[in-house]
Amino acid sequence: MAMKSEAKIGDTGGGDWLPFLATWARHPIKMGAVAPSSRSYCEMMVNNATTDLDGPILELGPGLGVVTRALLEKGVAPERITSIEYEEEFARKLQRRFPKVNVIHGDGFDLDKTLGSSAETQKFAAILFAIPIVSFPQEWRQTLFTDYFRRLRPGGNLTQLSYMLTPPVRPVPGVFTVSSSPRVWNNIPPARVWIYSQESAAAGGADGEVADASEAHPS
Repeated sequence: MAMKSEAKIGDTGGGDWLPFLATWARHPIKMGAVAPSSRSYCEMMVNNATTDLDGPILELGPGLGVVTRALLEKGVAPERITSIEYEEEFARKLQRRFPKVNVIHGDGFDLDKTLGSSAETQKFAAILFAIPIVSFPQEWRQTLFTDYFRRLRPGGNLTQLSYMLTPPVRPVPGVFTVSSSPRVWNNIPPARVWIYSQESAAAGGADGEVADASEAHPS
């Protein structure tokens, strides 16, 4: 089947370490991680994302496709996925690996420009976020995520890969709450998935606890 074929093409194994490290050496702040996320970590992210909702899936910061592959292996049709990657070489490799995925070389922080004419009308079932943001002020992060939430369908959520011990983005009353997955130890370094849910639909993740905003200091 085409799905299995694409998942195999997207196998991001040991061959990705050298290009990943080379890019990290040039842009360590933009990259954030020093190694591709593990399979277990990516599966945790995908399993907590609202991919079962109808509609397109938005992936921000896909890198070389470890989360993309996890989405496909879960059964998400590649035509549903839009992946926005800032690094041009990564975007080219991602498109070759997953030819049916809509890969865009662009800025995940500026969706109006990157998505073009569809920016105001397209609503996503889920947003999967893997762009480093902890160097930005907390207020800016909250504003960014508030903008993302207006692009979600009712019931959709945003999941974030992060090594932080507290939520990288504080809850915004009336917009979204925050919970977390268990820590994934099989990753370099160990990390968890932060789950941002629309406040009206959020009651805490099945595997995590709603985060206390008072503990979520800027980092």
